[in-house]
Amino acid sequence: MFTFTVNGKSVSTDKEEKLITFLREELLLTSVKNGCSEGACGTCTILIDGKATKACVQKTSKMEGRSVVTCEGLTEREKDVYAYAFTHCGAVQCGFCTPGMVMSAKGLIDASPDPSREEVRFALRNNICRCTGYKKIEDAVLLAARIFREGEAVPHEDFSGRVGENLPRVDAPAKALGVAEYTDDIHLPGMLHGGAVRSEYPRAIIKSIDTAEARALPGVRAVLTAAELPGQVKVGHLKRDQWVLVPVGEEVHFCGDPIVLIAADTPELLNQARALVRIEYEVLQPVLSIQEAMAPGAPQIQPDGNLLTHEHLVRGNAEEKLRQSKYVVTRKYHTPPTEHAFLEPECAVAAPEKGGVVIWSADQGIYQTKRECADATGLNPDLVRVAAKSVGGGFGGKEDMSVQHHAAILALLTQRPVKVCWSRKESMLCHPKRHGFEMEITTGCDENGILTAMKAVLLTDTGAFASLGGPVLQRACTHAAGPYNYQDIDIDGKAYYTNNPPCGAFRGFGVTQSVFAAECNLNLLAEQVGISPFEIRYRNAIRPGQTLPNGQIADAGTALVETLDAVRPYYEANPKAGIACAMKNSGLGVGIPDTGRCTLHVEKGAVHIRTSAACIGQGMGTVTCQIVCETTGLPPEQVVWDAPDTSIAPNSGNTTASRQTLFTGEATRRAAVELSAALAGGRTLADVEGVDFHAEYTGITDKLGSPKEHPVSHIAYGYATHLVELDAEGKVARVIAAHDVGRAVNPVSVEGQIEGGVVMSLGYSLTEDFPLENGRPKAVYASLGLFRANQTPPVQAVIVEKNHDPLACGAKGIGEICSIPTPPAVQLAYYHYDGNFRTALPLEDTPYRKKKA
Repeated sequence: MFTFTVNGKSVSTDKEEKLITFLREELLLTSVKNGCSEGACGTCTILIDGKATKACVQKTSKMEGRSVVTCEGLTEREKDVYAYAFTHCGAVQCGFCTPGMVMSAKGLIDASPDPSREEVRFALRNNICRCTGYKKIEDAVLLAARIFREGEAVPHEDFSGRVGENLPRVDAPAKALGVAEYTDDIHLPGMLHGGAVRSEYPRAIIKSIDTAEARALPGVRAVLTAAELPGQVKVGHLKRDQWVLVPVGEEVHFCGDPIVLIAADTPELLNQARALVRIEYEVLQPVLSIQEAMAPGAPQIQPDGNLLTHEHLVRGNAEEKLRQSKYVVTRKYHTPPTEHAFLEPECAVAAPEKGGVVIWSADQGIYQTKRECADATGLNPDLVRVAAKSVGGGFGGKEDMSVQHHAAILALLTQRPVKVCWSRKESMLCHPKRHGFEMEITTGCDENGILTAMKAVLLTDTGAFASLGGPVLQRACTHAAGPYNYQDIDIDGKAYYTNNPPCGAFRGFGVTQSVFAAECNLNLLAEQVGISPFEIRYRNAIRPGQTLPNGQIADAGTALVETLDAVRPYYEANPKAGIACAMKNSGLGVGIPDTGRCTLHVEKGAVHIRTSAACIGQGMGTVTCQIVCETTGLPPEQVVWDAPDTSIAPNSGNTTASRQTLFTGEATRRAAVELSAALAGGRTLADVEGVDFHAEYTGITDKLGSPKEHPVSHIAYGYATHLVELDAEGKVARVIAAHDVGRAVNPVSVEGQIEGGVVMSLGYSLTEDFPLENGRPKAVYASLGLFRANQTPPVQAVIVEKNHDPLACGAKGIGEICSIPTPPAVQLAYYHYDGNFRTALPLEDTPYRKKKA
């Protein structure tokens, strides 16, 4: 028996297990988040005898006589201070890492009441954050320390909730203290634990499956093969090519393909049962690269062949313009696949409900989940309800089915609640990654540096199934020419299936890759012309009324020049700095139906905002609240954001393509206009009790390849310029990130998005990789190369507001573009530093990553 103290109470257990398991599963202290169980991420940080420690690397047998404190054990004063500080400073986005950050902060402040920023950064070094870029977390810790030290009361602040005000995020206090419920925090009576047995090989035929021993194991409640599936054998986001379970006689396409589903009483029994399944394979030669997939006679991975999609964008006559150009640059570039590394692994809980199932999930679109789970279960979609829990980061990686459909199938067949959670290893193997790209870019200009034309060939490895590989390639092509005023392009892109882990949506959606290559080419052109990298961008920067390379006319809110002007003083002070520009769409565009929807429901004196738009850390709930306050004049105390639920919320599409602030924001504004009209003449909310005010907004765009002279490719574009400075040792000293956001609904949140996006792409530029060996990831979470608090340079976010369009109160999406210009700006900074023009990410031969032997 091991006896110790948890939050001031004596506890005992005779079971030797991980401390995190005991705290979460036995004591239900769910502020202790399970991010990796490998001692790498810090989400499970607690205090043991006053010292910040990761609960996942401690055993209950080592706790005898010791004192453990979790967020639940904070005093009321501590809870008030930390909740206020982290909320006020904008330190909370997805929130999954935040309770661990709070415990590290407490450990530091208890020992050192007046810490320096460097001491705070060091104290947080073991806590990964993938959202914020750390600066605002550091600010929060310093603010909390000051309030404790000075004995200050927690300030009471009044807010109007209007657009442009730093209204505290509606979910931030609950996330900071670990009260917000994520899917893995759900505990239901009789709940089973489900999971899959996955392929051992990247390519093989299933010859036979023997589940007899697994079925015979006491405590195992269901064992399913494809033969017992109640619904379709394949699902998919846009193309149904993802196995639900691989049938006998069919072919696995990567090492993560699921073959058998199991539900058992405990996670331990589940893992025992998995090990008892016997699968006979006929192992086949895998296709593990773009070159292998393209080769004549290559094995065909999917029924339609290895080519997922081909995009060819032509405008004008690039070949002729390049022949006539004074200067022409051609270079080849490489970018690797990378891992999203969100802090919350995929998890879903499903339970029987009214003849169907309810699924609690943490993904990027509840209606997409509803459709694919209906396919997998064979249920009428009306019998499938999906309710969103807090989402611990997404960045595109939670758009595809992962665990939701498996939980739904097992719940339907066992008629019991079932939780399916991926381990970090499963997550890194199975969910779609950022695409690796091979690119050849040719760019021309005249003697004055005015751009003339571009030709590009883009090849991508899309992995084992389609996911969003088609749209990713398309967006890489449509944005490759950049935010510049020239008209002649020839961009050819192809995406190929391989037997590698799938690739799909990742913040930037292919534009991060193509812009890296295109922006690097501009620097070589500037060199030949004899002008600065700043000047070539300034001369060619798209201005209102001019025409983008895709033919769309830049609207009055276009502010790329203003972002260049914002960084100009820093560039002039340091001409060796790296600089790069980018644009990114808001909305799906290119003729794809795209609608935002919102219902405002009045109940008990409050306006409830109901929409399916997923909040994955970007603050969607707060954005819609502020738009309602702005439009109606109601105070934020009377406005409530309801978590997305298909039973009450209209379908507003996935959180993707930087679309929700604009599309759902505009739908919310329109619903709020109707509510305002109903409140005219002195009427109050009591007069419209129980009434729903529903509105939609559909963006009308033109299909790719439209014959129109000036097609509307996308509803709106955001623009950005990033500037990167190095220190004398060659480390990144500072990043200035100027962004045209249209109008900042919540400036602190916008800054947080920019800071987090920059730091994420600093990792992409310098340290992050996703090496594969025979189709299987070689990396673990600790070796991904993620930036930590004590490694992160200062990031200065500059917000440019120029858009006066009433659409969504002038706001544009910011979630993706904040990551796009960073890598080429970093590349240029190193080119200036040592004269080595690097063409592959992550950049080699820097203080962050030495050159491969």
